[in-house]
Amino acid sequence: MDFETTAVRLWKRLTPAERQAAAEAFWKEPPHEVLGSALGVLIKARHMRPQAARALAPDAQARILATVLDPGEAVAAALLVSLHLSSRRPLLTAFLDAVGLPHENGVLKEEGAASETPLAEEAARDGVRRLAESFPKNEVETYLNTLWLQDPDRWSILADSTSWLG
Repeated sequence: MDFETTAVRLWKRLTPAERQAAAEAFWKEPPHEVLGSALGVLIKARHMRPQAARALAPDAQARILATVLDPGEAVAAALLVSLHLSSRRPLLTAFLDAVGLPHENGVLKEEGAASETPLAEEAARDGVRRLAESFPKNEVETYLNTLWLQDPDRWSILADSTSWLG
């Protein structure tokens, strides 16, 4: 599998169940920077008034958002992050532990210049192998692609990682 070059393309490749899980996680704690855009997606998808979209229960908002295949790049990226910070957090922690990056429950700790340093190939291979031993291949591929989309310079070594999965 080659990495998708946009969050929207990666979002489209998720299964309906994965998109639903991501949307549910998103609406539990919607990121403020994309909340307006996400509500705009609901409004457009269901041809509803803005106040009606805001008044929907989070589970209803999630059901609608999960069905939209092109929610826009920013919303798709936020949905992918929400997916990984909820039900897939063990995958994050396993990878970051394996590559030796400091984190707090799967969220990277930023430590100055060290946080900008690209990952070494050997560490990346070890991390990918550890994930391959413990998690479904499609989840590993989605996670690695999501990391790369967030910061292609820092995670550039991961672009070759799918060949390491076997």
